Amino acid sequence: MDRHVLSNGRMRVGILTLGAIVQSVELPDGTDVVLGLPTVADYLTRSRYFGALVGRYGNRIAGGRFTLDGTPYQLPLNDKGNSLHGGETGFDKRIWQAESDGERAVRLTYVSKDGEEGYPGTLTASVTYTLTDRDELHIGYHATTDAPTVLNLTNHSYFNLAGSGDVLGHVVTIEADRYLPVDERKIPLPGEPVPVAGTPYDFTGPTAVGARLEGCYDHCYVLRPGGVMRVEEPVSGRAMEVTTTEPGVQFYTGHMLDGVATPYGRYAGLCLETQHFPDSPNRPDFPSTVLRPGQEHVSTTTYRFVS
Repeated sequence: MDRHVLSNGRMRVGILTLGAIVQSVELPDGTDVVLGLPTVADYLTRSRYFGALVGRYGNRIAGGRFTLDGTPYQLPLNDKGNSLHGGETGFDKRIWQAESDGERAVRLTYVSKDGEEGYPGTLTASVTYTLTDRDELHIGYHATTDAPTVLNLTNHSYFNLAGSGDVLGHVVTIEADRYLPVDERKIPLPGEPVPVAGTPYDFTGPTAVGARLEGCYDHCYVLRPGGVMRVEEPVSGRAMEVTTTEPGVQFYTGHMLDGVATPYGRYAGLCLETQHFPDSPNRPDFPSTVLRPGQEHVSTTTYRFVS
């Protein structure tokens, strides 16, 4: 495993070839604003996907089952009877091949063989991390396949703009008018996405994480076209702005971290996982996550930091 450090002369970002993990994001004042772990062993045994690129399918697929072009597929079940974040040995536990492009960028590539974790087709996936002059961490995803498959790539960084403590006081804005309600297994319910207006899930205006629902969020939001997400930490004045080409974002507040199985306790960080929707292979009413030979999957997400 290698560690690559990106620098723009103000910020430093640490990237691991294990899982294409974002291990650290150090702001100009030296504060590290993502949750990271010190050793490979920790990432393999104590991580809740800290900083990882998750795939082949980020988020949940109900029962680990889907049918593509008339052929049924069964995936490993690793989350209450569902398949989560690519299965037992997803992209977060694989070694990616890295190619640096100066001090500002690194491109990582992984070839997922046909049948790996139950998914059809040999998939060639790459991610390019770039640190810009505007203190942005730009993430560019690319993938191709030799047979029809399903794909949903995202980054699973946990952010804490204070650098320590919890995120309950962080103020969040998500430009999304609808969200996906879920059942007890966190699978989207049948029917249309539900308006956030008048519910505890409304972050269309700045709202503290801990203001409602005891801070417990793990839901997919349907972003407005060009919708922006913003996180502010009132004490330090630090802020993060997120933009993406993806249709949704999974907002998760780390309330399932326990401080035992992982070194971080509840609410130690929040995630804004830009992605397609959970269980899309079983929901023809959702934006498609099918990738076919001859097509290219291209997606971008940018995290801009203000300190």
